[in-house]
Order: sequence, then C-alpha cells, then structure tokens
Amino acid sequence: MEIWINPACSKCSSALSVLDAEGAQYTVRRYLDDPPSTAELQELLERLSLEPWDIARTGEPAAAELGLTSWARDATTRNRWIEALAQHPALIQRPIITADDGTAVVARSQEAVRSVLPAAPGGKQRPAP
Repeated sequence: MEIWINPACSKCSSALSVLDAEGAQYTVRRYLDDPPSTAELQELLERLSLEPWDIARTGEPAAAELGLTSWARDATTRNRWIEALAQHPALIQRPIITADDGTAVVARSQEAVRSVLPAAPGGKQRPAP
C-alpha cells in the first residue's frame, strides 16, 4: 500500500499513526516533492471512483490563481482538471491511500484509513480501537 502525504498536514499525520498502530506495511509518497503524472492521476481517480474535481482542494492559493472554482465540472473539462492537479499537486486532497488490492481512499478519517487495511485473521475487518 502507498500513502500520498504532505508532511505538514495533520490529517496525514493521523493517517500514518493509524497505519503504524495497525502494523500496516506501506510506502510514503510525498506527492508535493514527487508529483503524480496525469496518467497516475487518471488511474487513481478510477480506483477512487471519483472525478478530479472531487479530490481538488479549491481553497488553495493555486486554485484561486487558476480560477478553479469557476471551471465546469463535466466530461469536457475533465482533462483540464487532471492537468491542473498534475501541475499543481498542492491542489490534490490528502492523504490518499492506494491499497494493494486495487482499492483507494481519500483517508481523511480514521475509518477511511482502516477501510483499506487487510482483514484481520479469521476474515473479520479490524475493529476500531
């Protein structure tokens, strides 16, 4: 599993704490330093079953500079949104976890983080602490 984080983000720190407490095996991607390509973003959106505007942080300064909030949110502008996220990774919601089973989640809550953890022995989902 891989987690995309901004080290300065409290939600990212919380997600990492949950993963560590559960003994999860993961790699960290500091996506501001290692921005995803448009192809990676397209794959991620497919795994999330979301559209690019669903994972955009429209309150960021770059969003204001681009006029992002006025952009249409439809198939004709989808690629424009993806390109903006690739060029301005600070616009990407965080943290995002891509699990080994092909699922992905915007992990802003502890429940969302736990939703991508492998089941505990016996086939039951890990309980919340």
